[in-house]
Amino acid sequence: MTQESKLATFAGQSGSNPMKLVVATIRIYKLQDVQEALAKMGIAAFNVIEAKRSGPQKGPTVLHRGAEYTTRFVPKVQVEVVVSDDLVEKLVDAIAQAARTREPGDGEIIVTSIDLRVGIHTGKKDFETETT
Repeated sequence: MTQESKLATFAGQSGSNPMKLVVATIRIYKLQDVQEALAKMGIAAFNVIEAKRSGPQKGPTVLHRGAEYTTRFVPKVQVEVVVSDDLVEKLVDAIAQAARTREPGDGEIIVTSIDLRVGIHTGKKDFETETT
C-alpha cells in the first residue's frame, strides 16, 4: 500500500477511519468523576480545557462597582479524548454516566473523525491503518 493510499484510507476517503475525537463539555465539578471513569477504561491521556458556554442557563451574577451583572457564559471544562472507533460507544456512555446530574446544563458530547495526527517532537504521522 502506498503512502498516499494509506493517508487516504486513514482520512476516510476510502475505507473507514479508525480513530475518533470525543469532546465532552461538562460541569467543572464533574471533572474528577469523568477522570475516574476514563481511568477505569485504561485511558490516561486526554486534554482538559477551560471553557465558557452560552446557553439557556444564565451565568454567575457578579458585583462590579456596586452594580450586579449576570454573565451569559457558564464556566465549563472540555475533555478531549482520541480513541479507536471500537471504543467510542463505551467511552461516550462512561463520560455521560460520570458527568450526569440530571439537571439542565450537564453539557454535551461530540464525536468526530480524526484525519491526521502528527507528533510534534518526532514528526511522526499516524495515518497507517495496518501494522507492518
